Amino acid sequence: MHPLPLRLQPLLRGVALATATLAILHSPARAADVRIERIWQFAHQPGTPGQKAEVPAYDDRTDTLWIAGVAGVDVLSRATGQRLAHLSVTHLGAVNSVAIHDGLAALAVENGSDRTLPGVVVFFDARTLHQLGAPVSVGALPDMLTFTPDGRRVLVANEGTPNPRPTPAGQSADDPAGSVSVIDVRTRAVTTLPIDPSIPGFDTLRLFPAVGTRATQPATYSSYGVEPEYIAVDKAGHYAHVGLQEANGIAVLNLRTLSFERIYGLGLKDFSQPGNAIDPSDRDSRSELRNVPVQGLYQPDTLATYAVKGRTYLVMANEGDARDNGSGDGEDERRGGAGSGDAEFVPDSSELARLTLDNVTSVKAGPLVKFGGHSFSIRDTDGRIVFDSGDQLDREAIRLGIYDDGRSDNKGVEPEGLALLPIEGRVLAFIGLERTLKSAIAVYDITDPHDVRYIDMIVSDGDRSPEGLTAFKVGSRYYVAAAHEVSDTTSLFEVTLFKGQGRGR
Repeated sequence: MHPLPLRLQPLLRGVALATATLAILHSPARAADVRIERIWQFAHQPGTPGQKAEVPAYDDRTDTLWIAGVAGVDVLSRATGQRLAHLSVTHLGAVNSVAIHDGLAALAVENGSDRTLPGVVVFFDARTLHQLGAPVSVGALPDMLTFTPDGRRVLVANEGTPNPRPTPAGQSADDPAGSVSVIDVRTRAVTTLPIDPSIPGFDTLRLFPAVGTRATQPATYSSYGVEPEYIAVDKAGHYAHVGLQEANGIAVLNLRTLSFERIYGLGLKDFSQPGNAIDPSDRDSRSELRNVPVQGLYQPDTLATYAVKGRTYLVMANEGDARDNGSGDGEDERRGGAGSGDAEFVPDSSELARLTLDNVTSVKAGPLVKFGGHSFSIRDTDGRIVFDSGDQLDREAIRLGIYDDGRSDNKGVEPEGLALLPIEGRVLAFIGLERTLKSAIAVYDITDPHDVRYIDMIVSDGDRSPEGLTAFKVGSRYYVAAAHEVSDTTSLFEVTLFKGQGRGR
């Protein structure tokens, strides 16, 4: 089927064939110059037992997509969507991420027997699929990795999460410190930099009670638990911005001196303000956004950078996340009402009683604080918000009938994956929503960070829960690939702008 201009798609909403072959966009009046078509969808199961679809990376030399997902990496043809190979490193552990630069692929693998022990990065030749050298040891639980723009170094976010408690036999009960490892690609030399209280601004973070203590105000702080989640490098390759998701902050790493210059906290979002409404309950039989006296920790997952007139901006998908101390004892989170077993923050009759609250920051008779911003944001490199999408992502999911009311008490649609696509002089942002009834990817024009425009929502049948996104150009054509961790599918979308059209709403 030929791709359809957005202005024609409403005529086909009731046709099953159209929804099966296209990613449907829903607001043509505001997005008449953009067309997005799903080219193919690949199901990773049952091909390789245990293989998930989590993080995609594109290799331009072989025109292939590499999809990392626990059991290994599936290598797919970009042109056909067929699986060309499966790379397994299960003898080393679980694959958490993949990145590729100039035909060199790097895989982040956590320790297979004890996640508190150092993990490894494994390098492969993207053309021959041969492993290049021995695995390189990095910090505990390498969760994400990326190349610097010049390809000379690989930066690894070592999350440092403890093992489940009670600790299985033979595994450590330690909570390892989070860190960033810097690998010299040529020599394979590694420098691992911990996130610790010596970094200026550390005290601006949301910190955690020490393991085994109940949260109080102020909390008994632990230097552990600051867990790097994601790394975005500026265009010049001078600075890396390290997301500390659970701690609600960003660490700024100077790549010339290989030292952390500072940390800044991301503050709180006020859900009592117009444009910042949420649905606070999963048991009210309705999906209705309203303003409530609650604040939210932004806690971004995926980060990206882009430059406008020589200035760097950070784009953040504000998912939200409680700290996993391995115990499952609710030390970091709790319900608003008494159902948690403690004295309630709010009466059980309140509409806020079902909310999952931050048990460290929230205090009775004080501000109630929840996890996540329900949004994506653009900030400058000092952490100041230039743009925030407010409640638009939740609101659009409700309008389209794909909002999951069962997540209302937690983090709503949970923006998680993020990719930026420079296209025809513009910059489009794609934000994957992890908790919707169908796969949903919001599309925004962020060419001017001070004049961001919502384009639409990609909703694709057969996909569920986009975990990771990547955007790229092949010749004169533009693409976005999304890996979906619940449906274990990867879908490739082609993005086209109609030339001569403006940035109309």
